[in-house]
Amino acid sequence: MTSIPHDPPGEANPFLALSLDQLRRRTSMKWRTHPADVLPLWVAEMDVPLAEPVVRAVTDAVETGDTGYPAGTAYAEALAAFAGKRWGWDDLAVERTAIVPDVMLGVVEMLKLVTGPGDPVIVNPPVYPPFYQFVTHMDRRVVEAPLGADLRLDLGVLEEAFRGAVADGGRAAHLLCSPHNPTGTVHTAAELAAVAELAERYGVRVVADEIHAPLVAAGARFVPYLSVPGAERGLALMSASKGWNLAGLKAALALAGPGAAADLARMPEEVGHGPSHVGVLAHTAALRDGTAWLDAALAGIADNRRLLTDLLAEHLPGVVHHPGEATYLAWLDCRALGLGDDPADVFLRRGRVALSSGLPFGTGGTGHARLNLATSPDVLTEAVRRMAAAVA
Repeated sequence: MTSIPHDPPGEANPFLALSLDQLRRRTSMKWRTHPADVLPLWVAEMDVPLAEPVVRAVTDAVETGDTGYPAGTAYAEALAAFAGKRWGWDDLAVERTAIVPDVMLGVVEMLKLVTGPGDPVIVNPPVYPPFYQFVTHMDRRVVEAPLGADLRLDLGVLEEAFRGAVADGGRAAHLLCSPHNPTGTVHTAAELAAVAELAERYGVRVVADEIHAPLVAAGARFVPYLSVPGAERGLALMSASKGWNLAGLKAALALAGPGAAADLARMPEEVGHGPSHVGVLAHTAALRDGTAWLDAALAGIADNRRLLTDLLAEHLPGVVHHPGEATYLAWLDCRALGLGDDPADVFLRRGRVALSSGLPFGTGGTGHARLNLATSPDVLTEAVRRMAAAVA
């Protein structure tokens, strides 16, 4: 599988389109959790207008009253075409997909298929906090296999976790975050093949959350887990949600490798009632017709990633930041600032900047914070200025 370069952006940078006053008129979680004097750089929403093909698809659906229940395979077909062009993955089998309400609810359904109550689910902290919340709420047991100091998968630690998880002869799963949230790490083909080999050796089922797959920087290569040798029994979840800012339009796809087709077929039929039909239409339009907008957004994210690096070097040199190759999230090591276990709390109270606390991300999160850089350069600049003033 070869890496497919991004097309040159054919649209304007969407992060320059909206003023802070316009953004504050939004009523979503990002803009309603904190008071109006707080700059919200925490939850994974982008400060952008929607791609025009998405707006058109949603508007057409509302105007025609096409707001019933989802049906058909257009979403999966659009994802398969996108995967072929974008990642060189031509083996996405539409017949081995199913629409689910969103990625995390899809993760829950996939874990139900391959584990039972009390079974272990291995995660790689620091990692997306809902991995802990959803797994424990469904009566599974979280087992940590932390990333290495280089913020990459530690295959030795992972093997130890796999071995321990199945030592009593029970079932186990590995909930893989790819690309990784919060670090922006893009797992290599070799790393993913090694995960697949370990999973087969120990009988661990891999469920890959690939929601950030469209948000990989130019020059980096996203490798779908199901495309690597040995991953035939794997399951994956994908969505246009993060790439096109569609979290409020619920729809995602569960994908199964050829050895997991029977598992996916056991998913209860009623799960498919949860997605929004309008969400499916929006996600389909994004994947099919929204790549120019995505490339412009990726260029804007790359600019902001460089800007953040420069701002931190100038104003907060004590913060350790390794720019990721994916997502629009920045993982900030603030331990040298002497702000305690939860620097995000200090930045909020003293600087009126909302970041995500590192503590819920599990092992490796203490003294860290996650910053969402998918905003305008002006907001990002003001946020870092406030953060620096908070520790002065």
